[in-house]
Amino acid sequence: MPKIAVTRWIPDEAVRVLESVGEVAVSPADRPLTPEELREFVSGSAAVVSMLHDRIDSTVAEAAGPGLKVVANVAVGYDNVDVAAMTERGVVVANTPGVLTDATADLTFGLLLALTRRLGEGERLVRSGRPWSFHLGFLLGSGLQGTTLGIVGLGQIGRAVAERAAAFGMRIVYSGRSRKADFAGEFVPFEEVLRRSDFVSLHCPLTPDTRHLIDAAALRAMKPGAYLVNTTRGPVVDESALADALEAGEIAGAALDVFEAEPDVEPRLLGRENVVLTPHLGSATVETRTAMAVLAARNVASVLAGAEPLTEVSA
Repeated sequence: MPKIAVTRWIPDEAVRVLESVGEVAVSPADRPLTPEELREFVSGSAAVVSMLHDRIDSTVAEAAGPGLKVVANVAVGYDNVDVAAMTERGVVVANTPGVLTDATADLTFGLLLALTRRLGEGERLVRSGRPWSFHLGFLLGSGLQGTTLGIVGLGQIGRAVAERAAAFGMRIVYSGRSRKADFAGEFVPFEEVLRRSDFVSLHCPLTPDTRHLIDAAALRAMKPGAYLVNTTRGPVVDESALADALEAGEIAGAALDVFEAEPDVEPRLLGRENVVLTPHLGSATVETRTAMAVLAARNVASVLAGAEPLTEVSA
């Protein structure tokens, strides 16, 4: 049976799907494989189930050998896969869109609330054992009603965030490649999103054009009282520029679930009370992570059975 290399643990439901079409090898290392380890691990594979921290390029394809037919990335983003190099070799690339939309949108809104209601500060205060007492000026935050949410990238997750924001009475402006005729929010240029929004939430893919999309100039263009939320890909934000902007009071705060050099974080962000940091939890529910892995496995099973993948990525 064809070898299927899985670069890190996946739920049993997904393993069973893979076992129906091949011999499954799951990496025993509970960490990202080094490039050398990854090439050795995928040797002789017909399929690779990869994680977002795996760089899948031509050297990995060469190591897998001529029998490699499919790379199934367990993520909606696929900036870690050289799709052009795979396509040139006739290797199908698939991702896992759709199944993580609600979980990521929920976390995005959780981060908005953590910022505005100072939940992290309050939780740290209670755990510290320091004395505190209720009074009308104690740990005051701000409400969301009547504020403007700016969404950068109105894909499935961006839309889901907008739906949640509407329930909180927020106005929506958005930027992207094109106006969405079936969406009630206001389509404006990216620069206007920055200028008008009380909250800027990032949902664009990581591409050469969006790397450091939020740089020093973009941060200066935001309102001094605005907040930045990133649940897409870390390198969309220049973390050093963000730290500078926060130190200078150019924006009010930020929440990051993803980081430029994950898992490392810009040190100047770590001690700031107006920054909320979470370790890439956007899709981290049992239901969602299982659905992602099963979809990746179904893509592999389909290709190895000679059929079309369910969610193919095109170069």
